[in-house]
Amino acid sequence: MEMSAADVKRAATVDGRTSSASSPVATTEPNGSEILVRCLQAEQVKYLWGYPGGAVLYIYDALYKQETIEHVLVRHEQAAIHAADGYARATGEVGVALVTSGPGVTNAITGIATAYMDSIPMVIITGQVPTPAIGLDAFQECDTVGITRPIVKHNFLVKDVRDLALTLKKAFHIARTGRPGPVVVDIPKDVSLKTCAFHYPETVEMRSYNPVKKGHGGQIRKAVQLLLQAKRPYIYTGGGVILGNATAELRQLADMLGFPCTNTLMGLGAIAHSDPKFLGMLGMHGTYEANMTMQNCDVLLAVGARFDDRVIGNPKHFASVERKIIHVDIDPSSISKRVKVDIPIVGDVKEVLIELISQIREAQTRPDAGALASWWKQINEWRRRECLAYKHSTEVIKPQMVVEKLWELTKDRDAYITSDVGQHQMWAAQFYRFEEPRRWINSGGLGTMGVGLPYAMGIKLAKPESDVFCITGEGSIQMCIQELSTCKQYNTPVKVVSLNNRYLGMVRQWQQLDYGGRYSHSYMDALPDFVKLAEAYGHVGLLVEKPSDVEGALREAIALKDRTVFLDIRTDPTENVWPMVQAGKGISEMLLGSEDL
Repeated sequence: MEMSAADVKRAATVDGRTSSASSPVATTEPNGSEILVRCLQAEQVKYLWGYPGGAVLYIYDALYKQETIEHVLVRHEQAAIHAADGYARATGEVGVALVTSGPGVTNAITGIATAYMDSIPMVIITGQVPTPAIGLDAFQECDTVGITRPIVKHNFLVKDVRDLALTLKKAFHIARTGRPGPVVVDIPKDVSLKTCAFHYPETVEMRSYNPVKKGHGGQIRKAVQLLLQAKRPYIYTGGGVILGNATAELRQLADMLGFPCTNTLMGLGAIAHSDPKFLGMLGMHGTYEANMTMQNCDVLLAVGARFDDRVIGNPKHFASVERKIIHVDIDPSSISKRVKVDIPIVGDVKEVLIELISQIREAQTRPDAGALASWWKQINEWRRRECLAYKHSTEVIKPQMVVEKLWELTKDRDAYITSDVGQHQMWAAQFYRFEEPRRWINSGGLGTMGVGLPYAMGIKLAKPESDVFCITGEGSIQMCIQELSTCKQYNTPVKVVSLNNRYLGMVRQWQQLDYGGRYSHSYMDALPDFVKLAEAYGHVGLLVEKPSDVEGALREAIALKDRTVFLDIRTDPTENVWPMVQAGKGISEMLLGSEDL
């Protein structure tokens, strides 16, 4: 078989030496690895994040022989999953990652669990020892299916190469439909080598998996009636609106009704921050007005949200006020899981909102204008508390000011904001004013430190012309800081904004409030010189120690469009995130500042 020009070129440049040993052996049928690559190409996969190892070397050999999928070599398998996850969150496409068996899989677990908790569509390809060795404690063997079962939407172990193409079709279908989530496909090494005829099905039907798309018409009619009769209505939305691409429909519904709206941490951007109907984020670190409105409304429309503990606080306190709840979600198991609802609607949020809008438009009645005006008057009273106000300083850098300044400099640019987990995450959510969906990328459900930089890498590949900022802390950034090397190799010039307060800030805040100020192992001693570290990886490092230097440093980072820039910003170590609902308290039992202690 004649080699293509590309094959000849590769054969002549293996490790810089002339070689023909890498020429593929002619076969009439593709092997499992080539089938895998063809399946990914059929799914129009553009990027694949991974790390090679013995069990996946045939797969890597197949990747070497093609040019349509760009493989990104990360420095740790956890980052491979996070980067593919960030790509999926920003684009809405399925993120794909590849890791080897044993420690490759176990290193990926945190990333898989992170995606699972936030319902992110992903397919993770894992290598496995050869099928005859499974269960015999072979080198680099682990029970991938067993380990990942609680943290995936589904997983597969492919024991026959003839099942591989159909299995991958199922994996992508399951990952992106219904309530999205990660799917693991475990491929033994011998399966990746064996050959068979290739056929990738155009469609797939699974008798046991048929997610409902259209909401029940009768339930929607009941919901419309309740909404139009409401005196103190509220629209509460979560990440499901973002994942379901239902932002336009949500905004249309809110405009039609004139009802107040709030987003969860995962739902920010669904309602534009500048919309006067938007009351800000609700929950543990939500605004006073958002939480008070939640507790005092008489009709609550919940869309693509799950009433989690960080949103409603103590369920008994939440249930102490009588209200009618309409809950729209693609996943029936999320409805009435923590809070009993009155009108459950199972269906795709976009389709349900379209039907709600249609029925409201056709209805003969409209919400009580007088009652709504009175409700808005009360809400505006709560707004006057200015719960996000903080003390400005010319002596020490306030972290809130950094986020506000970043927003001012990027509000007219196409910017994506990732974060790690902790105080900086909450300040980013509170003070960066998101106008569009999929611009705010963070770990909500699992609360995973270390995601910010890999997320940013994945987004920058997908959105090379956009500005991508990772707002982080000196604790979180060190958990995946080795990915600065990946940024250099693949030219993903992201901007790292590290709010360095020398503490594990959220841990310190809880220790101050709930543990008598006993700061057990929350102070970050012996920190690296982040500027020199960034430079060692081939990037630009900037140290910022004065409030007056913050804007200039941010402007310089933005101007260095083709460079990764690490800003080590030394912030006030005593600053806390307010408002705050303490563990076990109700959503309206907020601490608004140190004066409430």
